[in-house]
Amino acid sequence: MKTKAVLELADIKTIAAAAEAEALKNNWAVTIAIVDDGGHLLWLQRLDGAPAISSLIGPAKAHTAAVGRRDSKVYEDIINGGRTAFLTVPGVSGLLEGGVPIVKDGNVIGAVGVSGVKSNEDAQIAKAGIAALGL
Repeated sequence: MKTKAVLELADIKTIAAAAEAEALKNNWAVTIAIVDDGGHLLWLQRLDGAPAISSLIGPAKAHTAAVGRRDSKVYEDIINGGRTAFLTVPGVSGLLEGGVPIVKDGNVIGAVGVSGVKSNEDAQIAKAGIAALGL
């Protein structure tokens, strides 16, 4: 049996604060979502001015990154590459760039999903949040 790391509230607050700082530094109004390794929502933060729909898209991106164990951009690239049947994957809806897994010791322990600006900027914010953990 293995022992695995899990996100604690302090970790979540660290990620959220760093992601928020990155968004504010760039004057980007976004929603930041953090999930556990099963894609279950642990944190949702919608910055002032963020589009209402971003509060649905951010958690979906995070869920996809957590359960898929890879950046959500991988799935966007698969679909854009012509494999549109991938859109029918059950239970996965955040198939856009901006969901990034949190990896510790080779294991995905959660993910961050961001929505509200360009997808590569969403991913930049997510990665800045994760980087604050120093993994």
